[in-house]
Amino acid sequence: MVGSKGRGSNMAALALACHDPEFPAEIVTVISPKDETPAVERARSIGLEVEIASTKEPGYEELLTVLLVHYRVEWICLAGLMTKLPSNLVETYAGRILNIHPALLPKFGGKGMYGMHVHEAVIAAGEVESGCSVHIVTEEYDEGPVVLQKHCPVFRDDTPESLAVRVLGLENAAYPEALRMVIEGSQVGN
Repeated sequence: MVGSKGRGSNMAALALACHDPEFPAEIVTVISPKDETPAVERARSIGLEVEIASTKEPGYEELLTVLLVHYRVEWICLAGLMTKLPSNLVETYAGRILNIHPALLPKFGGKGMYGMHVHEAVIAAGEVESGCSVHIVTEEYDEGPVVLQKHCPVFRDDTPESLAVRVLGLENAAYPEALRMVIEGSQVGN
C-alpha cells in the first residue's frame, strides 16, 4: 500500500526484488488512497496492478478488506501511507504488515514523524547517526518490533535533504531484505 505523496521508490525496490525467481514474494496489487500520484504512476509504469481505496470515502474499511481477500494478500507492505490501517486489518494480518521508517526507531518515530520532519528532527537533535527501520505494524505508529535497521552517518554539513537522499538509499535496500527475512522466518529484532 502506497501513500498519496511519495514517489514510490520503496514500492519499486520491492517490485524489483520480486523479479528475482529466488525471492519469496510477488506483488499482487498496489493499493493507494488516490489515483494519479507519483507512486501510482510508477506502479503502473512497471506493470503493477493498481487499486484505489480512498481513506476519505465511506466504506473504505470494507473496500480494503474486499481487495485484500480478492487478491489473496498474505503480506502487506506500507510505503508512504500516512493513515493508520483499520484495527480489524491490523488484527487480521498481525505480524504480516511491514512499514519502513526513515530513522532508527524508537527514536524519531510516532505520529507526525514522517518525511522531512524526521530528518529535520535528527539534525536538530545533533545525532551523529541515522538510518532506516523496517518494523512490524501494530495499532500505534512506529511501535512494532523492528525487523531490520540500516545505519548511516549524519555529517555536520548535512541538510534534511542531503540526509534524506542517503537514508532513502538504505530504505530501498532494507525493505526487500526485511520482507525476505520475515517470510523465511528469520528472527525479528536486529
